[in-house]
Amino acid sequence: MSVEKNNIIDTESSEEINTSMQVKTRKVFFRVFNNFGVLPFFLAIGIIVFAIFSNKFLTLQNLTNVARQSVYLTLVSLGQMIVLITGGFDLSVGTTIAITSVVSATSMVSAAAMFPGMIWLIILIGILSSIITALVIGSLNGIGVSKFEVSPFIMTLGVSSIGAGFALFITGGVPVTGLISEFGNVFGFGKVLGIPVPVLFAFMSIIGIWVLMNRTRIGTYIYAVGGNIKAANLSGINTKRILLFTYILCALLASLAGFLLTARVESGETNLGATVALESIAACVIAGVSLRGGIGKVENVVLGAFFIIMVQNGMNLLQVGSYMQMILLGTLLILAIIFDKYRFKYA
Repeated sequence: MSVEKNNIIDTESSEEINTSMQVKTRKVFFRVFNNFGVLPFFLAIGIIVFAIFSNKFLTLQNLTNVARQSVYLTLVSLGQMIVLITGGFDLSVGTTIAITSVVSATSMVSAAAMFPGMIWLIILIGILSSIITALVIGSLNGIGVSKFEVSPFIMTLGVSSIGAGFALFITGGVPVTGLISEFGNVFGFGKVLGIPVPVLFAFMSIIGIWVLMNRTRIGTYIYAVGGNIKAANLSGINTKRILLFTYILCALLASLAGFLLTARVESGETNLGATVALESIAACVIAGVSLRGGIGKVENVVLGAFFIIMVQNGMNLLQVGSYMQMILLGTLLILAIIFDKYRFKYA
């Protein structure tokens, strides 16, 4: 009898231990899910799947290539994150890249004809034209959303259409060529202390946005506006000014990506950034940025942009067609949004 009792006690103890472990595992799972969203799980699955089917995927050269390619999406995603945190989103980031590419290339070609041999003056004119372009687009979006209370979807979609038409009007659909070689050599393929210039710009932007969102009053205001815009307004925050600021900053980051991409392809292209709006929103949502506003972390978004490029890179290695890649990206976005809906249910 004593042996049977001991067996029963041991069985009950093991069941309690298993139950306790399951509860702890569940808590850890939902804690990770609450803090980071679906990104850690998607990232782990992606790495395992691509590593199994391609022996080139985990090589240092390939991972370095993924990191370098993710620079442009990272810049756009940082801007998209800021707008998403306020409770909106920006569908015009792709057009901002295209207009920046066309306007900066056109201005540099014109400047090269007017000031031959003055390399840095020509590049400076291209930089200034990019900044002005971003300020115009960001201001249009910001004023429409903040002052006239137009839906971010409608406002940024309308600006996107206007911008795309403007870019095509300037170029007639023909790429702008004839850029000075130094422009591409420095901003597209140049290195500083062994670090590629685009990577350096991305790193400085990441640090700057992290400081803005975590160490400044403006960052606190941005989170407050996204958490509850009425409460933020009642507490004395100028919500219209904050919204205007976020859309301008988003446009500036997208314009920086467009400028660097122009240097990389060494021409002004109207089709640059065609899919970046969807990709940037996907990177943010997968990284745990809530579509309801008020929640999002810079470091997660950087990892989210890396994940999107990693998936594209892995599918290229597996020779998956571009159409199927679009299907998978859309599927990931939908799944991330569904998970976001239930994200805080078990918080």
